[in-house]
Parts: sequence; C-alpha cells; structure tokens
Amino acid sequence: MLTLFNTLTGRQEAFEPIEPKKVRMYVCGVTVYDYCHIGHARSALVFDVLRRYLEYGGYAVTFVKNFTDVDDKIIKRANEQGISCDAVTAKYIQAYHEDMGKLGVKSATQEPKATEHIGDIIQLTEKLVAKGLAYTVDGDVYFAVSNYPHYGRLSKRRLEDLQAGARVEVDERKRHPMDFALWKRSKPGEPSWEGPWGPGRPGWHIECSAMSIRHLGETFDIHGGGMDLIFPHHENEIAQSCGATGKEFARYWIHNGFVQINQEKMSKSLGNFFTIREIFEKSEWSEEVTGEILRYFLLSTHYHGPLDFSDQALKEAKNALNGFYDLFHRLKETDGLAAAGDGRLTTAVQRVRKSFADAMDEDLNTSAAIAALQGLRSDVNKMIDKGLSNEERKQARQEFRSLGQVLGLFQSDTWQFNPTVPHAATNIGPGIPLSSQGKHSPTGAQSGPIATVSDSEIEVRIAERIDAKKRKDFKRADTIREELKSLGITIEDKPDGTSRWKR
Repeated sequence: MLTLFNTLTGRQEAFEPIEPKKVRMYVCGVTVYDYCHIGHARSALVFDVLRRYLEYGGYAVTFVKNFTDVDDKIIKRANEQGISCDAVTAKYIQAYHEDMGKLGVKSATQEPKATEHIGDIIQLTEKLVAKGLAYTVDGDVYFAVSNYPHYGRLSKRRLEDLQAGARVEVDERKRHPMDFALWKRSKPGEPSWEGPWGPGRPGWHIECSAMSIRHLGETFDIHGGGMDLIFPHHENEIAQSCGATGKEFARYWIHNGFVQINQEKMSKSLGNFFTIREIFEKSEWSEEVTGEILRYFLLSTHYHGPLDFSDQALKEAKNALNGFYDLFHRLKETDGLAAAGDGRLTTAVQRVRKSFADAMDEDLNTSAAIAALQGLRSDVNKMIDKGLSNEERKQARQEFRSLGQVLGLFQSDTWQFNPTVPHAATNIGPGIPLSSQGKHSPTGAQSGPIATVSDSEIEVRIAERIDAKKRKDFKRADTIREELKSLGITIEDKPDGTSRWKR
C-alpha cells in the first residue's frame, strides 16, 4: 500500500483517496515572469512521478497545476521591458511548456490561470468577509488570521509567536501583522478587475484556493508543492479555504525538498542560480546533458530531502543512464546469440517488480526504485553472457520500459550509434552522448580524451571480463577489452587470473 509523508500530520500515512480508485490532486505551479529554475524542475518531476505511479496502480487521476499570471513580479517585468503583462505571461508559459517537455513532464489534466478565475476569487473573498474572517481597508481586503483559531497547524507555528518578518509586508492598516491580502486595490497602470470593493486584483494565496476548489471541489485528496510554500502560502490557503467552506481542504499535503548547488542553498544572491535552459545551453554542459539525464539525476535522491546539484552529479547520472542504454543495445543484438530460455529472467523480473513497488510505496522512494532497476540491469547483463532467448530479450526490454515509464525513463525505441566505436563507447541513448571530452570530427575520428568513465564502472567491466574467461567465453572477454581500450583503459592480466588496469 502506498504511504506518503503528510506535512499536515507530520507523519507517514497510508494513502486512502476520498473516492475509491480516483485521485484529485492540486500542485502549485509557477509565477510566469521568468524562466524555470532547477528547483521548479524538481518539484515538477516529483509530482509527475507521483501521478504516474498512481496511474500505474490503476487510479484515475485528475491533476491540476496552475499558472499565477497576475502578480507584482509580473507587473515589474512588464514595466521593465515596456510590454504588457499578457505578453510577459504568454512568453513564459510557452517557455515552461518547452522546458517541461524536455524533461518528459506530462501535461496536467487542467492548467488554469489565475486571470481566468477572477469571478471565483471574488466569490470566495465575499464568503470570508461575510463570515467575519476578512475585512476591507481602502479598497483592499485582508484575511484576519486572529479570527481563524487553527492558523499555523500546517507549519506548526503559533500565531502569538509569529511576527512581521522579511517576507511579510508591514502595513499599519492591518489588524495583525500576519494578515494577508485577498484583494489588492489597483494602482494606476496595473491590470485590474471590477470587484465589490472597487477595481483591483487578487492576492497570491486566494488564487490557488479558488482554482483548486473550482476544478477539484471543496475537499480533495492531495495538495503539493515545494517546502518553501509551506509557510506562508499553503498555511494561508488552508485558513482561507477551510474558513470559507467549513470543510477540510486537502487531506494529504506533500512537499519536496530544496535544491542545493555544490552543497550551498541555491539563490540568486550567491550567483549559483541555474535555470533549466542554462543547464542545457551552458558550454560545459550542453554537449552532455539531456532531459532524460537531468530527470534521472533529479529522481536519484528521495524527494523529501535536499538535493545537491553539481557537475559531478550530472556526470554520474549520465554514466548510469549509459549503462542502461548499453544493455538495451545488447538486448537488440540477437543474431547468433539467442539461446533457449530457462526461467531465470522471469524470476529476476518478479523480484524487481516487488522491489520496485516496495520502494515506491515507501513514500515514493525513487532512489530505491532506481536501485532496483540497476540490480535488474546487472542480472540481465549476466544472463546475456550465458544466453537468453529472443523472447526473453523482448521481455527484458519491455520490463524496463514498463517500470521505467513510472519514472519517465527508457521510453525511446531508437538509439544513435557511432559505427567507428564499439557499442559501449557510442551514443547509447536517445540524445544521450558519451561522456566525451573530445570533439567529434566530421569523419567520425576523435581528438583529445575519448571519454570519461568512473573507476567503479571499470571495475564492473573487469569483473565481467574475468567471469567470461572463466566460462571460456574468450570472444566476450576480448570484446570487453576492446571496449575499455576505446575508453582509454589498458588492462594487464596477472598470472593468478586477476587483472589490473590503468588509464
């Protein structure tokens, strides 16, 4: 049974939807005034995988992810560029879809915009005013946190301990420093809509409450986002939604951890802030990093903990993916290698299915799920050496496709190969190049170091070669030697049957 860590209760709980086999899920989207950064990518992938795993388990998922398309930052960007707010948001919504497409993120069932729900926002605000949970001041409407007795239950903060901090605008018109805007009176030149309190625009928090209630109902199953949204955004969503409806808002609150850059918190002030596009376009990465590599890397750590982004981590992710695509290529090379099946593959598949499901059921542990697939990769490589039937080869590939689909990996049917280099040193994935530091010439020759490969990968190939020699499969042993040679690795066989190597 799937269990998830619920921020609201502070513990891991068995997931039980309101309606059997139906899940309604809302995830806070981006404010569209700039390109998405690596933190946005992590959050998008976490909830994309949660949705995929629920669907894999037979659930019908209604997944809503919004766009905040009216905000102070959008207005500022429009003024800086001398264009309309609509032009700004249209540009960055398109960019968001392009970035998510590269990462293999599925489109949400609904992707509402705040400006499309002004009527819903006004109605929800009117309810709060009527219940004495909100008040008006000079055309602005504020939520009165002191009138909602459960304020702070998500973030585990007591109202009496909260003070106006750096992230809370100090306004002497407020009854309490933590009161937040539901409706903002418009200033000259700003986008505005006519409301009962005069022309204005919605506050940030009320947008998500109105959109989620409109598309999922007053109570739904899962609400998600990054940990930075727990307070004040999600805390305020709960207060205004529960205050207006008198019902529980969302049953499970799921939050992903932060992204760090070389073990420092990612921030613009530190100059270590990378957009998704920069990762694909920076000269030191552009020839190495693809959407699937970045996706593999982002899923290699449990979603709830911090994730350290570094050049080395990207290289390790690429090497790991290369190992999978090397296997997929071997599985396609059936001529003269097919053998009679003996059931070993079926046993391995059953084992990995259980390990994979156990990992995902344990609070969506994608790192353990990937480890299970790596174990199957190792097993299948050994089985190929000993002989697999053509049907078993197809079965193995299909298993990687089926389980990989949950993670958004291994879905391509075609791979590109460089015929001048043995297959372990070719482009072994859809758009996944070898970890090459040299440049390919138009004729296929290479200059500079041919490739980088980790010590652990070399040791694995050496062990495979020794095993092949013990089985008197000298053809396979010679192939491995040549593969390593193409990577700049020299092997020296010792009299005792072991081998040593050097770069």
